[in-house]
Amino acid sequence: MATRDSKTAKVSGVRYPSSEYPHQELTEKIIGCAIAVHRELGPGYLEAIYEQALAHELTKQGLRFQKQRIARVYYDGVEVGLHRIDLFVEEKVVVELKSVDRVASKHVAQVISTLKAVGAEIGLLMNFDEARVVDGISRGVLSDS
Repeated sequence: MATRDSKTAKVSGVRYPSSEYPHQELTEKIIGCAIAVHRELGPGYLEAIYEQALAHELTKQGLRFQKQRIARVYYDGVEVGLHRIDLFVEEKVVVELKSVDRVASKHVAQVISTLKAVGAEIGLLMNFDEARVVDGISRGVLSDS
């Protein structure tokens, strides 16, 4: 597993009880926004369309966020690149959006890498190309275990 400052990355949509997740109430609000967007649009659009729609829904719910935030990536104290974050909500939750047939391990790794880059504890990987968007949502958590 990936480690950072004695933190281990865990990714799962179901393995851990919701009560163990940091920022549970906030992530539930974000997921509710995604459900509202998917209910209206359904699957089949490009990620950028879902990003715009989700941004609109987050705004309606009074949540602060940044779209396409740039995160600097460091190696050995040297900046080695930049990484774009689809949505960073309330400076706490990374949201990575996908519209793909199947979520791959590289998508999961992208969420974990993003969490490390911004120092966040939790991220949501959302695949809108599902019949039910909740089936395409996973949480990524950096924890002390």
